[in-house]
Amino acid sequence: MLQVSSSPFAPVDIPDVDLWTFLFERPDRPFPVHHPLLTDAITGRSLSFQQVRRRALHFGHGLQTHWDWQPGDVLVVFAPNSIDLPPLIWGTLAVGGVVCPVNSSYRADELLHPLQDARAQAIVTTKAQASIVYNAVDRAGLSRDRVILLDETSPSPAWIGTQGEAVPDAPHDPLIRRPAQDLAFLVYSSGTTGLPKGVMLSHRNLVANLLQNEAVDQGHLTWQNDRAIAVLPFFHIYGITYLLNYTIYTGMTIHVMPRFQLAAFCNTVQRARITYAYVVPPVILELVSNPGVAQYDLSSLRMALSAAAPLAVELIHAARDKLRLPVRQAYGMSECSPCTHIQTFPEATTHPGSVGRLMPNLTAQYSPVEGETGRAAELWVRGPNVFPGYLNNATATTDSFSDDGYYKTGDVGYEDPHGHFYITDRVKELIKYNGFQVAPAELEAVALAHPRVRDVAVTGVPSGMAGSELPRAWVVVGAPAEGDVGGGRLEEDIVRFVGERVIGYKKLRGGVRFVDSIPRNPSGKILRRELKRLDRGRL
Repeated sequence: MLQVSSSPFAPVDIPDVDLWTFLFERPDRPFPVHHPLLTDAITGRSLSFQQVRRRALHFGHGLQTHWDWQPGDVLVVFAPNSIDLPPLIWGTLAVGGVVCPVNSSYRADELLHPLQDARAQAIVTTKAQASIVYNAVDRAGLSRDRVILLDETSPSPAWIGTQGEAVPDAPHDPLIRRPAQDLAFLVYSSGTTGLPKGVMLSHRNLVANLLQNEAVDQGHLTWQNDRAIAVLPFFHIYGITYLLNYTIYTGMTIHVMPRFQLAAFCNTVQRARITYAYVVPPVILELVSNPGVAQYDLSSLRMALSAAAPLAVELIHAARDKLRLPVRQAYGMSECSPCTHIQTFPEATTHPGSVGRLMPNLTAQYSPVEGETGRAAELWVRGPNVFPGYLNNATATTDSFSDDGYYKTGDVGYEDPHGHFYITDRVKELIKYNGFQVAPAELEAVALAHPRVRDVAVTGVPSGMAGSELPRAWVVVGAPAEGDVGGGRLEEDIVRFVGERVIGYKKLRGGVRFVDSIPRNPSGKILRRELKRLDRGRL
């Protein structure tokens, strides 16, 4: 019989309402309409709640008027962080559209799949990425007229150029009548086989996770006293929920950066007196190990939240000792909107290494894992923030849920007697590099196109305290052909070959190891654990 665990927190009431109404039409909004919510960390330009709402409605009405936008139509977002991006995201939700944010570093080949799979009606990007987008939309059959260039001096299309200041502040109804079924976001998550899968997130999923977070935070974050820094990408589910939606809900001003750069990060914390930082483990590693940090006054930071990858206990202690910075941990995934476990503010110091306790309204089951002899088991979860399924992929959806409706996370760990969860392993074969998911099968397919690669398997190898893994290829070499690279340069050539064909975080940073054969089971499935054991044996 499976072990079952319930949340230690009291259940929260989740209204049957869409995300736009929940965020922008709430009668109990605790902050004034002129309070700044989004601030450009470089220029200091900011947008208030009122400005964001007006711009969002202006954009949404433009979609309807000029493009006959219909409920369920998909807008792909392919752009780096900018304070001008969120109004377009929320404006799409305001007219019943679905937002599909994708990695802004994708190549055209990688962008093509979500464009086609989601049947996108338009895409938002920047001038710097326009050539990639035009390549992809031409192949997807989407008109170039549906490409929105966010940073044009005269924005394209022209109707986006006016900022919507004339939009009245009257209540707006987005006509979402089935919040539990109607989609708000479509987030692509790498699978262990095949192409990335579209994670369908309903309005209710997102609303539920915001209220679950509020219940755990217990008023520790306030719009009057707290300011956050946004270096996490808006296309990641972590950024969507915490930097975009939770910002509107709490009223906490966020200072937006296009990406993490240590000097700019520290300067923003010092200048803006940032109190709260949403980060990933590599950011914590840089803060505690780079001597340049000592040049800045980071004393305003009272807490950081780390998620998206495991955080080494050594880093937690180092942040506390060197920076007087407590670091909370949270755990989740795109399929859970994303958070299932999170530490309370006090638990950041009392339970280092735990990813927190099960959030309100969630139930967990622990399924035994073949080969595990200790107390660790695979985590399954069920609750209102768990997604309804994968887009256009009924088989993957069915395989991901138990018969009684629990989502199988693929992560292995254990819960202590007080409900604190500790992650120890993963059943799924995904590699996590700096918070991004890397599918081994995708890299294997790329590597097999190399003329000297006869067979290949890809695994993740630990990268150190940063809490991420490095993709490593195990290669069976085929006979050389005329003109092929040989000798000691073959490993370097395979790494280069793969690196030229994938996005940056998917490169073979773990190198290449040559083997006589790839271990497989009778059905042909790669036995990656055998390769990892081989790796440990070489240490």
